[in-house]
Amino acid sequence: MASGKQLAAIRFATASQLARCANGRRVRACGIVTVRQRPATASGTIFATIEDETGSINLILWPDLIERQRKEVLGATLLGVVGTWQRQGDVRHLVAKELVDLSPLLGRLMVGSRDFH
Repeated sequence: MASGKQLAAIRFATASQLARCANGRRVRACGIVTVRQRPATASGTIFATIEDETGSINLILWPDLIERQRKEVLGATLLGVVGTWQRQGDVRHLVAKELVDLSPLLGRLMVGSRDFH
């Protein structure tokens, strides 16, 4: 399984590092997908959560990204995300621009997410 040091070496920030980032900054994060939600009222947007050893990161996946990267959106267990960090007070999320399926780095670790409930 990939360690935090390995992910830092390929320039992925942890959840705790992102918590200190300024609004509007382009960032890279990585974590295990724990939740994917697609509310009927969200016009095709998916809200997901990834977790690393330091905390969780809420993601916003717009419909155009979902179309381009459906395989990564729906299939990745360990997801790398490049996007724009948005922060207003205590509300923080990462608006995804590009996704990378890093699941092979998990090795034999079995994990699952709670999807579309």
